[in-house]
Order: sequence, then C-alpha cells, then structure tokens
Amino acid sequence: MTSAPIHPKAIVESGTTIGHFTVIEDDVHIGKDCRIGHHVVIKKGSRIGNGVQVGDHTIIGQQPMRAANSAVTVETTQTGAVIGNSVRIGSASILYAGCTLAEDVFVADLATIREEVQIGIKTIVGRGVAIENKCSIGSYCKLETNAYITAYSTIGDRVFVAPGVLTSNDNFIGRTEERFKHFKGAVLETGSRVGVGAILLPGIELASEAVLAAGAILTKNTEPSVIYKGVPAKAAGPVPAEQLLSSNQ
Repeated sequence: MTSAPIHPKAIVESGTTIGHFTVIEDDVHIGKDCRIGHHVVIKKGSRIGNGVQVGDHTIIGQQPMRAANSAVTVETTQTGAVIGNSVRIGSASILYAGCTLAEDVFVADLATIREEVQIGIKTIVGRGVAIENKCSIGSYCKLETNAYITAYSTIGDRVFVAPGVLTSNDNFIGRTEERFKHFKGAVLETGSRVGVGAILLPGIELASEAVLAAGAILTKNTEPSVIYKGVPAKAAGPVPAEQLLSSNQ
C-alpha cells in the first residue's frame, strides 16, 4: 500500500515500488523495477530508467531559482532530469531539472547536482558533493565527500577527486563587469587525481594523469603525468609508472 499522489499522466512501469508520501508530477516516466523511497518528489518531465533506486526525501527535477545578483544562474525553465538505468541515488539529495545521469551512476546522500550537468557512466558522486550548473563530468570518476565542483567545470574520464576539494571560476571575486568575460571552472583531464583539501583556481587545467597533492593550490596549468605539490603548487616529479592508467586497466 502507498499514499503517494501520482499524477494521472505520469507513467510508472511494472515492478516499480513507491514509498509513502512520495509525489510524482505530470509527464514523469519511471521505468521498470525501480525502488522509490518515502517522501520523494519527482518533478514534471523527469525521465527515470529501469532498476533505479531513489532514497528517502530526495528531489528529482528541481527547477533552478536565481538570486537577484547571481552571475551564473539563468532563470529559465529546464526540461526534467534524465536518470539512466541502474542509477542509485541516496537520501536527501537534490537533482535539478536539466541534469543527465548515465547508467550505473551512484549518488550518495545529501549531494546536489545542478541544471545542465552531464555525468558519465559508473561515476560516483560522494556524500555532500555539490556540482554546480553547466558542468561536464566523465565516466568512471570518483568525486568524494564534500568536494565542490564549481559552475563551468569540465572533468574527463577516470578522474579522482578526494574529500574537501575546492574549485572556483571567478578570478575577480565577484567585482567588476570584466569578470563576466572570463568565467571558467576547473578542467581536470582524463586520469588526473586531486588530493584531499586541494584547491584549483579558475580556468586552471590539471593535465591527463597529473596529480595535485593534498592541500596544494593549483595556480597554473600543468603537464601530463606529473605530481604537483605546495602553495602554490609546483612540479615535484613524475607520476610512478605503476600508477598510470595504462598499468591499471
């Protein structure tokens, strides 16, 4: 039995279970064999694949709101969220309208994924991770607890981001009109890795297979397969051959 209000135009396919007090709005399509928790809200137009799990108190398809002085949020109506097959979403997470999660993505509790974000297959989005709008996240990535991925960032495949990593996209720190010409998030290329508590400044590129050590601050673009340490981060030698992707696939 369930007390879920389901819009008459929503489609819920066979084998799917829906928890108590869950709301499913107009034009939602939920695939087969999904498990939708209690007090979940699935907003208009969202598409959920087969075998998806959604934890209690999660919102899928939230429309963005714009603060009066927001520099990067545009107040437009987004199409519903798109959730691929076998995605697992924890409790109290918010996935905005206009985001797309490929199959087998894992989203832990309390995560936020904003509008116009694409996430590739089998990527892990850890507890409390925030991915701001207009980001591209590759496949087989690990974004660990409380990492912050700023708007306009690009992350390639098989990237590792440790807990508490911070990124930024505004070198002018919110002042002067000049800043609007230069907004750019971090670029983490395929196979790159970032240690706990590290910081990447706006538009800086961490090259393929490069490593940014714990606590470092990256202020300049890097070379592939090199370790960077310190404040500001400087080259500290090559990544050991046995740690390269080519040795671990």
